[in-house]
Amino acid sequence: MRSRKILAFTLAFALILAVSGASYALSPLGADQQNPIVPIVKKASVAVVNIDVEKTARRSASPFPFDDDPFFKRFFGDSFKEFTRSVPMKGRGSGFIVSKEGQILTNNHVVDGVDKITVSLQLEDGSKKTYPARILGNDPTYDLAVIKIEPDGALPVLELGDSDAVEVGEFVVAIGNPYGFEQTVTAGVISAKNRSIHAQDVNFDDFLQTDAAINPGNSGGPLLNMDGKVIGINTAIIPYAQGLGFAIPVNKAKEIMGDLVSYGRVKRGWLGVSVRGITPEMARAYGVEGTNGAMINDVFKGDPADRAGIKRGDVVVEINGQKVKDANDFVAKVRTLAPNSTAKLQIVRKGRKMTFNVKLAERNSKGDGSVENSSKEDDRSASRSSGIDALKDFGIARVAPLTESLRRQYKINSGSDGLIILEIDRNSQASSDGDIREGDLIIEINGYEVKSASDVSKALGNDTSVVLMLEREGSTYFTMVSKAD
Repeated sequence: MRSRKILAFTLAFALILAVSGASYALSPLGADQQNPIVPIVKKASVAVVNIDVEKTARRSASPFPFDDDPFFKRFFGDSFKEFTRSVPMKGRGSGFIVSKEGQILTNNHVVDGVDKITVSLQLEDGSKKTYPARILGNDPTYDLAVIKIEPDGALPVLELGDSDAVEVGEFVVAIGNPYGFEQTVTAGVISAKNRSIHAQDVNFDDFLQTDAAINPGNSGGPLLNMDGKVIGINTAIIPYAQGLGFAIPVNKAKEIMGDLVSYGRVKRGWLGVSVRGITPEMARAYGVEGTNGAMINDVFKGDPADRAGIKRGDVVVEINGQKVKDANDFVAKVRTLAPNSTAKLQIVRKGRKMTFNVKLAERNSKGDGSVENSSKEDDRSASRSSGIDALKDFGIARVAPLTESLRRQYKINSGSDGLIILEIDRNSQASSDGDIREGDLIIEINGYEVKSASDVSKALGNDTSVVLMLEREGSTYFTMVSKAD
């Protein structure tokens, strides 16, 4: 049930703050003063909805008491699986109305994969009205969805603010449905901006962090500033901590809501690369000034970047005239581009600046790199004779040039070339860090392609640390290793 994925999901918010530039002292309110939160809640609460979802799951109804026991299965096989029953699973979340016609914004994880959605509205007189709802569109990338009800008349709407203008320390208010306690209001501040979360189904790099009390059922509810405008969509918490809640900036929702309503999904541009950040060692090895930019980890064969001539090891420093701060910034900038649009990339390739104009495809394009089947053929004798000693100081005990049998044994792509790692020094940094394994293919060292012992010697020079471009299971990545002390 999707309710389990409703990661504990946020709310947050305010105490007292300046409204329209006016300043309130952080002291107890006098009898003649009104708490600024009260009018915000009164106006906004009628546009905040409770979302109840239901999904039918299949559960075992086996008459056998030991159906999971391996000994039992030896005699009866899996026949017990025929005994199942349908069980309704229920969950709850929150959302808020964004159009008078009944469009509601919420989290994707609240409604994704469910069979039934029911929306409850609290009317101005305090009564409640329920409506069936359907999904207009959803986007797992940003964990956002737009659902629709068919109201009897025009509905109250929450105004969307500007999340880019939010400042750390700013007071905020949230309204939601934690544990089914409808129209619950919490208050706090913006604790931080641009937070990253990469866990389970959440993979996002631009969260607003708040110190609100957050619980399951708050997902999809609005995070409001002191003007009563939505600046975030409450989405996630760290369940074992206190005061660590996260909201999706509303400007992200503004970018994609039109596509969700029109197409049911977001049409995003696709470049066809994977990227990583740059360390000082990588910057030095690849001729980049500073550590700003995104290094191309891999280029997917046949996709736009490949057709345009982008290569692994290129460092993107600008896109469409905008500086690239790091890998996350680059990914975020590409996400905003439409399919068939052109991205002008300024890259640094081995110290030389170059410009590429790349016409983007639509996201979900896939590279077609093929992988050969493994073979049991033993190639140990050939690998021994071609070991290269130059890398031993870095913990790489044995490497060998690729042969066809080694390519099959380690499942190396047919178009790849380099030196295969056959043994790691178990007492080295390379082994303890876990970034390098037997079977990894060394494609480059410090930006230089390596296929032989002489290539390695030239690439290593007198450096005490080096940057390796490796290929593993069809994907490339970069890592840095140092000589042992």
